[in-house]
Amino acid sequence: MNKQRFIAVLIVSLSILSGSSASLAAGRSTNSWLFNPTGRGQGSPLLNLRYLNEKIAGEHGFIRVSKNGYGFVRGDGKPIRFWGVTSFAGDLKGFNATENAARFLARYGVNMVRFHGTLAPVQPGSRITDVNTTVLHQVWKLVAAMKRQGIYTTICPYWAVAVSRDHIQKSWHVPGNPTSAMSLLFWDPTMQRGYKAWMRALLTRPNPYTGIPLGRDPAVAIISLQNEDSMLFWNMQDIISIPSKENAQRLEIEAIYARWLIKKYGSLDNALKAWHGVHAPGDDFAHGIAGMFINWFWTQHETGGMALRLADQLHFFARTMYRFNQKMAAYIHNTLGARQLINPGNWVTVDPLLLNDVERWTYTAGNVLAIDRYTSGLHIGKNAAWAIMPGDLYTNFSCLTHPRSIPVNLKQVMGYPMVVMEGQWVAPDKYQAEGPFLVAAYTSLTGVAGFNWFSIHNQWHQPFAPTNNPWWHPMFEWSIATPEQIGQFPAAALMFRRDYIRRGAPAVIERRSLTDLWQRRTPIIAEGSHYDPNRDINNIAPDSNIKKAVNPLAFLVGPVRVSYDGNPAQSYVTDLSRYIHTNRGTVVSDTGQIHLNYRVGLCTLNTPKAQGAVGFFSRAKNRRFRLADTTIQCSNKYASILVVSMDDLPLSISHRILVQVGTVARPVGWRSQPMRFSDKGKVIQGRKIITTGNNPWQVKNIDATVTLDNPSIHGAKLLSPAGYAVASVPVQHHADTTTIHLPPTTLYLVLH
Repeated sequence: MNKQRFIAVLIVSLSILSGSSASLAAGRSTNSWLFNPTGRGQGSPLLNLRYLNEKIAGEHGFIRVSKNGYGFVRGDGKPIRFWGVTSFAGDLKGFNATENAARFLARYGVNMVRFHGTLAPVQPGSRITDVNTTVLHQVWKLVAAMKRQGIYTTICPYWAVAVSRDHIQKSWHVPGNPTSAMSLLFWDPTMQRGYKAWMRALLTRPNPYTGIPLGRDPAVAIISLQNEDSMLFWNMQDIISIPSKENAQRLEIEAIYARWLIKKYGSLDNALKAWHGVHAPGDDFAHGIAGMFINWFWTQHETGGMALRLADQLHFFARTMYRFNQKMAAYIHNTLGARQLINPGNWVTVDPLLLNDVERWTYTAGNVLAIDRYTSGLHIGKNAAWAIMPGDLYTNFSCLTHPRSIPVNLKQVMGYPMVVMEGQWVAPDKYQAEGPFLVAAYTSLTGVAGFNWFSIHNQWHQPFAPTNNPWWHPMFEWSIATPEQIGQFPAAALMFRRDYIRRGAPAVIERRSLTDLWQRRTPIIAEGSHYDPNRDINNIAPDSNIKKAVNPLAFLVGPVRVSYDGNPAQSYVTDLSRYIHTNRGTVVSDTGQIHLNYRVGLCTLNTPKAQGAVGFFSRAKNRRFRLADTTIQCSNKYASILVVSMDDLPLSISHRILVQVGTVARPVGWRSQPMRFSDKGKVIQGRKIITTGNNPWQVKNIDATVTLDNPSIHGAKLLSPAGYAVASVPVQHHADTTTIHLPPTTLYLVLH
């Protein structure tokens, strides 16, 4: 170790007052440091992104869709992008606690929260038009507290899973007294009557914290009609598979279907002739009932009359969902007088390849399109859906080596903003530090308008949260309150929201007809890691000018867009061979600013105001990365290092620069061991959890050097996780460059 580096490490080790008294010992004995997010230093924080937000959310008016249709603008016409989270801070005790949570989020770069709950009543004997006032108060409080910190709110007031879990009560008088609410909202009049009552209460009752109804409050940006429900998912199959005589819901939807067929064909007999005589289970034309096939049949290749009948059923399902979305948007805007943008849904289908475009089309009845998209390895355990516990089996997974799984690889519908309503790198996967880096980089490249990380309750879970409850353990599965997720927000949010990364030109424009959708024609490109249109290569639209599958790595080259009212012969694909080099395992954005080597697992970002690298440095031939104005050298096996201008000047002349570091974090005492196990017939090399450990987090040290082609930098401050300066770090000058040996405990370093 050279003298300069020794002095830097010594200063930091002696000055780490905001971390933990155990940091020095932990760093020496385990090459890691203990994470204490509540530690402070002298004076005001040097890292606080609250200034990026408006003084109060909505001060310039309601959020609107931009003129080009792909983004958002404030009321004054200024473009705005949303770096968001799903927040449950509305259920904290007292307004001050919720407002403290809002302050925390604003400091880390958040300007959108999503409320996720259900307004359906839960009181025994309630009427369906009653409302859950506890949840309503949570919404009111969340909106008011976030508004004061310049944070907008998306409200999602209905989740069929929660309604099913709490049970549909007999006093609601839903036909057949079903136990599940899945899919019913799209067609059942009783459920829709209740839904309208819940929306009326939500949007027209005055918010006691602000004095105005939410429908008139521009701090509420988006209303999501419902969460994670679709007639094109497996839950609808559950309804169709139950015999009609025992199933009021099936009879109800089959009668509606029959009326739709009569309108289309003139009679049910004419429809049967059009289907070449193919009957479906439950057909009872004499009583106005048209039977249906379970959704599984849409995953199969069918021909003749069967294919025609399945196309009609798909068209009917899609039209039913579209009409519900259209009707509720009109009710909210025209009847209730609310001015928020409408997002109809965010779910998936039984066959992502053949049906996701159909699902996405049903959302075009609203203003904003969305999807839920998570990334993770395998996780197998008794309570794996919600908890991480000893004995669980898992694998670590990185999108850097599986780029088709990057959750912002999105097919964007022309003329509509696209957001991710829920997303994160799910624990116990240890490669979480890449998440904010990749989300900020690729959403900026492709123009995705927002990303909501799921989820956070009250700032950090640790160090004071109880550890004997899996919901509150630091390694809680659905929490982003980790050093490697929300801890990596500031630099990512800064470059995302300030447009430091250039938008690419469209890599793919696919034009599809609605007829092709109903007939389940194979798209030329689709989302998801399992996309393989070669299974149906002959099922691409015959009039398409693209006769083969498009490499899904195109999502990493530039925007991928689709329209559903176009001519397939007018589809367009750029020359991808200029950017995708499968022989080397690399993809370069068409802007030249993002370079991914998925064979090694390394991504570099190279823009005038933001530069960095993330991934498996140990796999690179040379651990030294030369970017436009920055050179990064790192000895860690895996890390994320971002260098971002804080004063909106290019890094070469900036006077204030943030260096942000992410490595790997595990709770103290976490232990796992290698384990081979079988999953769906495949032998997997993974790990078994021995103990989940306790607070606080133990973060892997960084061993890296950053050199900037900027001679004006004369000092550096090491910051606590809360953004306060805790130590001065020396810098070295040579010619026109400045070199900083990063202290091993670096999370944030501000150069000045």
